Amino acid sequence: MRYLHNIGLYFLMIAEMFRKPTKWQVMRTLILKDIDDLIIGSLGIIAFISFFVGGVVTIQTALNIENPLIPRYLVGFATRQSVILEFAPTFTSIIMAGKVGSFITSSIGTMRVTEQIDALEVMGINSLNYLVFPKTIALMLYPFAIAIGMFLGILGGMAACVFGGYTSLEDYILGLQTDFDAFHVTYSFIKTYVFAFVLATIPSFHGYYMKGGALEVGKASTTAFVWTSVVIILLNYILTGIMLG
Repeated sequence: MRYLHNIGLYFLMIAEMFRKPTKWQVMRTLILKDIDDLIIGSLGIIAFISFFVGGVVTIQTALNIENPLIPRYLVGFATRQSVILEFAPTFTSIIMAGKVGSFITSSIGTMRVTEQIDALEVMGINSLNYLVFPKTIALMLYPFAIAIGMFLGILGGMAACVFGGYTSLEDYILGLQTDFDAFHVTYSFIKTYVFAFVLATIPSFHGYYMKGGALEVGKASTTAFVWTSVVIILLNYILTGIMLG
């Protein structure tokens, strides 16, 4: 029953988030700050992970193609499919659940512990709109970061091919171009938008409704990371079945 209660409370939180909006001048400042904290602040780790994951995918694919009858351009093809379809949108989002999600939960949870949220309510401000809505809007730019991750993942695979000698640059580029379906990119961005909403709201839920002191803030951050990751994996399965099934 506790899980059903939390699910219902989560959807009520989303509905309340759009009620009684904060003034645009204030909201604009909050959105820009959250873009800097959540998106721009995450570009470094996204770039690092994507580049080396793309290289690892390329190396593993090349090492597992031992049959001389299998064309070497399949290394580039496999890297492109893996990076665009799964590694960039899903794998990165799970990592962001730890970085961005923990940041959101701890920041809102600290405000709850120090009674700053109560102060907002006393002043007649819709605290959910003030705290959660800017983060949701800011994370709508998350696909931009994932697009960079896709590019760097493929670039990392190319670097692994060239410097590791696993296949020629011409074969790798041929593999990238072979049977390219633009809908796969669209599918990945749709998934990314859904994951961005999850990354903004589930950690906010656990931070906003937490109870206790500083120790409970850490526990709420851990719980938020676990549930955000679980929901991302489940939604990934559902969206893949609907859009590619």
